[in-house]
Amino acid sequence: MKPIPIVVGFDQREAVAYHVFCQSVLEKASRPVQFIPLAINALKFYTETHTDGSNRFIYSRFLTPYLCGFEGPAIFADGDMVCHEDIAQLMDLYDHTKAVQVVMHDYKTKASIKYLGNKNQDYPRKNWSSVILWNCGHPANSVLSPEFIQDKPGSFLHRFSWLSDEQIGALPKEWNWLATEYEDNSDAKLVHYTLGTPCFKDFSDAAMAQGWWDAHRSSQDGMGI
Repeated sequence: MKPIPIVVGFDQREAVAYHVFCQSVLEKASRPVQFIPLAINALKFYTETHTDGSNRFIYSRFLTPYLCGFEGPAIFADGDMVCHEDIAQLMDLYDHTKAVQVVMHDYKTKASIKYLGNKNQDYPRKNWSSVILWNCGHPANSVLSPEFIQDKPGSFLHRFSWLSDEQIGALPKEWNWLATEYEDNSDAKLVHYTLGTPCFKDFSDAAMAQGWWDAHRSSQDGMGI
C-alpha cells in the first residue's frame, strides 16, 4: 500500500508544533503515511526571496508537487494543527479532475496581531493554502518549479492565481477548522490554531487547545522511563 505523502510546514521557532501534528496524524491513521517536513535548511534547491510572512514555510508549501515528482496526490498542512480523524479520510476526498482542493474560507479575522507579534491581515482567499489536497500530476501545476515560486509574490501564490477557478475544488470546512476564528466544534477533523499554537504561552488556553495538549502528552510517551 503506497504511503500517503504529507508535506508539513516546519518552523524551528515552534518545532514542537510539527511533532505534535505528526503525532496526532499517526494516532488516527489507518494507512501508512510519509511525512515531508519543510525545513528550510533541507531545501538547498530553493532560495527564499520573499521578505514577508509569519513563518518559514509560507512559500515553500507550493513546492509540494515538485517534491513529489509531479506525480500523484499529496497533502500539505501547516504545522500548527492537530488531527482528530483518520488522515486517509481526507485523501479519500481526492478528485483527480482538480489541480488542488482546499477549504474555501470566507471570513474576517478576530485579531489584528497573532503569534510572535505578527500582523494578521485580511485578504482574499485567506487560509485557503493552509491545507491543500494536491493533484501533483495535474498539468496546471507543472509550472511550480522552485524558480517560479521564488519569482512570484505572495498574493499570486496564496490565491492560486496560476489556476482557473474551475481547477480549484472545495473541501469540507471540518478539514481546516480555524480555532478561535470559528466557534468551537467537536466534529472538527483537523483543527488549525491559525492565531497561535498552544505551545505559545499567550495561546496555551486558547479555544480548542485541549486536543493539542492531548496529542502533545502522547508525543512524550517514554520520556523519563
